[in-house]
Amino acid sequence: MNQFKLTILIGLLLSNFGARSQDFKQYDRGSFIHKKDTIAYRVLFPEHFNAQRKYPVVFFLHGRGEQGNDNQKQLTHGGKLFLKEEYRKNFPAIVVFPQCSTDSYWSNVEITTNDKGKRQFAFQKKGKPTKAMHALLGMLENFLDKPYIDKSRVYLGGLSMGGMGTYELLRRKPKVFAAAFAICGGDNVANVEKYKHVPLWIFHGEKDDVVSMNFSTAIADQLKVLGKPVNLTLYPDANHNSWDSAFAEPRLLPWLFSNHK
Repeated sequence: MNQFKLTILIGLLLSNFGARSQDFKQYDRGSFIHKKDTIAYRVLFPEHFNAQRKYPVVFFLHGRGEQGNDNQKQLTHGGKLFLKEEYRKNFPAIVVFPQCSTDSYWSNVEITTNDKGKRQFAFQKKGKPTKAMHALLGMLENFLDKPYIDKSRVYLGGLSMGGMGTYELLRRKPKVFAAAFAICGGDNVANVEKYKHVPLWIFHGEKDDVVSMNFSTAIADQLKVLGKPVNLTLYPDANHNSWDSAFAEPRLLPWLFSNHK
């Protein structure tokens, strides 16, 4: 490769990196601290935000790989979705990405590892929230107290560990959310009764060898038993990463924001 082409290539790479970094800078940094609860988050406000108006709000829960205390990694998956110009124009909303610390988990699921190194998940019907979930519940209430939040349009979504957290937050606060989506998550089917009235779109990869697709199909089947409509999208060729396909669904955000309490 000649020097000219190499210079152009480096310039393009730096330009793309800078654009991505600049994009995520549109998400303001924040933290919720109350007594023993501490949770960091990033929040994206609508363009031309007016505190005298009321806006829908979306809470998005990241996966295990984005845990930490940098208040940055949680934007890795999904952060770009809400920055798309068409969505910002058509669906002005407040978008919140909290970050789960590495010493906790969104859901109080019991996780064991078999002799082959494969993780197994036992989702709980009851029990106290984890440290991260307890802080998240406090942060949620804090946001809902803001005068510019439209409480009839509060939405929730998450992937993997965040999908599990989505189901748990739904069962703990089913009357709060107008709609939710869960990607490659799972729950105890006994909990479905608690959030059966919340419109839900479930996504999963059929080849998922981290979190079994059976968790999602069991939840969908239970909703059918309860006489509720089911939005279930399975990707035949996807392994655990079904979120890229879910985020590419052109109907996802229009469907989400079409729901009102």
